[in-house]
Amino acid sequence: MLCRRTAIFSWAIRRVSPLKSYNLASSHCGLLHQIANYNPKPLKLNLKDPYIPDRESEKTPEWQKTAKYDRKLFGRYGSSSGIDPAKLWPSHAQLEEMIAEEREWNPPLQVMLKNVEAKTKEDNAKRLAREKLVAANMAKMPKMVADWRKEKREAKQKLKDEKARRERLLAEARERFGYAMDPRSPKFLEMVSEIEKEEKKKRKLMKRRLKEEQSHVPPAASSAESSS
Repeated sequence: MLCRRTAIFSWAIRRVSPLKSYNLASSHCGLLHQIANYNPKPLKLNLKDPYIPDRESEKTPEWQKTAKYDRKLFGRYGSSSGIDPAKLWPSHAQLEEMIAEEREWNPPLQVMLKNVEAKTKEDNAKRLAREKLVAANMAKMPKMVADWRKEKREAKQKLKDEKARRERLLAEARERFGYAMDPRSPKFLEMVSEIEKEEKKKRKLMKRRLKEEQSHVPPAASSAESSS
């Protein structure tokens, strides 16, 4: 049964294939025949006379109404363009602008030489000023180095003094309270504030005593001391 169905299907395909190929060939031949018999109408173009846009027409683009486009037409078609060449020359203002632009971008040789000379003088002046500044800084270098070393020594001595003062305050706090204290504790900070106030009072008292002693010195003694 299966072999019979396969045979019938094969026979149907063989019958359809020649018909399909014949139809394709006939349609291809018909298309070639149409292409061979095609006779298009010629385009209505005037290739002899130049195209001159109508300035009065609203359909004419604005860029075809400019002087630049007129120069292009006159350069392409000449007098047949119907454009007056006298109108193509730039106006006095445009001519002055062109001359100024030409002078700016292409100056005369003398102007270029003057500009080069001025630029050379400016560069030399800058170089001399820079060399003068370097020489002045080099002359200050020993003093700057000495000042830097002095600042380093003072900073080092200040740290040393602060450390000694801190140790002295900690020792005084240990002696006063009988135990070691944390330097960040409020009790220690309060003690330091009291000590600073006492030292400030002592300094004021010493200054007052010096003033009193200087005021009680006899003039003769002071003159003798100054002469000696």
